[in-house]
Amino acid sequence: MRIVKAIPITQEAFAPFGWFYHMDKPSGYPLCGEIHQFFPDRLLADSNHRVGYSPILVKKPEKMVITQQEYHTTTWEMIMPLDDDMILHVAPPSAGTVIPDYVQAFIVPKHTLVKMNAGVWHLAPLPSEKEMLTAMIILPECTYANDCTVVDLKAEEQFEIVK
Repeated sequence: MRIVKAIPITQEAFAPFGWFYHMDKPSGYPLCGEIHQFFPDRLLADSNHRVGYSPILVKKPEKMVITQQEYHTTTWEMIMPLDDDMILHVAPPSAGTVIPDYVQAFIVPKHTLVKMNAGVWHLAPLPSEKEMLTAMIILPECTYANDCTVVDLKAEEQFEIVK
């Protein structure tokens, strides 16, 4: 089975898959008031539909063996870990062809909002340390029903993520 080492997320390494921003460590020029600093438009996404904000709970597996992946043909997806760092596995868009040799895994600090581009292979985030991860999934409404292709990986396509 292929082993994929999870590495800390960086802008350069994650660029082929999307963007991310540390929401708990804002930077750049803020708009300021008497008692606030507002950091506008740090991560952008277009949508012609309403956007859903959905919590997800993910139990830490004994081994991080990935047996399924999914992608959205026309839709981006955002994920933000709320109470633990998360492990996020991704592979580049490939027109529906599973490409296990191109899978990468990233350690994403809690409170970091990650935006994956349309077509990027992924699945649920995994807890890094805690027994249960709580994260926020942000998608245009009903993407999971209208634009979600989930693929069961063949034995030779499955991989294990290690830290």
